[in-house]
Amino acid sequence: MRLLVVEDDRLLNNTLCYNLSAAGYTVDAAMSKSAAANFCEAQDYDLIVLDVNLPDGNGFDFCTEIKERRPDTAVIFLTANDMESDMLKGFELGADDYVTKPFPISVFRKKVSALLGRIEKQTGGDCYTDGTLSINFSELTATLAGEPVIFTPMEYRLLKVLVRNPQIVLTRQVLLEKLWDADENFVDEHALTVAISRIRGKIEVDGLQYIKTVYGMGYMWIGGMKK
Repeated sequence: MRLLVVEDDRLLNNTLCYNLSAAGYTVDAAMSKSAAANFCEAQDYDLIVLDVNLPDGNGFDFCTEIKERRPDTAVIFLTANDMESDMLKGFELGADDYVTKPFPISVFRKKVSALLGRIEKQTGGDCYTDGTLSINFSELTATLAGEPVIFTPMEYRLLKVLVRNPQIVLTRQVLLEKLWDADENFVDEHALTVAISRIRGKIEVDGLQYIKTVYGMGYMWIGGMKK
């Protein structure tokens, strides 16, 4: 899993990166909001460890920007401020945890391990199954009630985004950004609509509904509910 540490205290940044790397994670380090933004433009992260107070902005604003573009990225806030209002604001913005400085590194590592373990369990690593629909994203194979289902590469990419964000409304803009393919070929709104329709046609049988349209906003993965 890939992590980004955004902390302007060089010693703490180096300490966090060293310990997280030692725990087996791939870790990048940024000491400002602008540097963090550059990293996030280049790649996705499973978790961002984010200082609230940065020299060129604040972590709350950066968290909002990240969650709008990549809602499946987990965020742990770091702060010297233990005010309840700040903690509540962090959680309201979609943070997964909130750690007040100073803190024991060993405890922090446990928090990261537990959080990423929950994420991996929820997403099934690189697989999805609910007892009826099973998808292996590594092998690009799928079955529905034991019968093979054929998806296009773009449909697999779309499904992966959806199943990694269950019960979360994903706007069309977020989905379009994530569907930009490896060759940087543009995916337009029509192609997205067609892909959603085709996926529904392949898996929404026998009264099951997997994708809910939230009118005026986007789509939500609801995981095989009876209509």
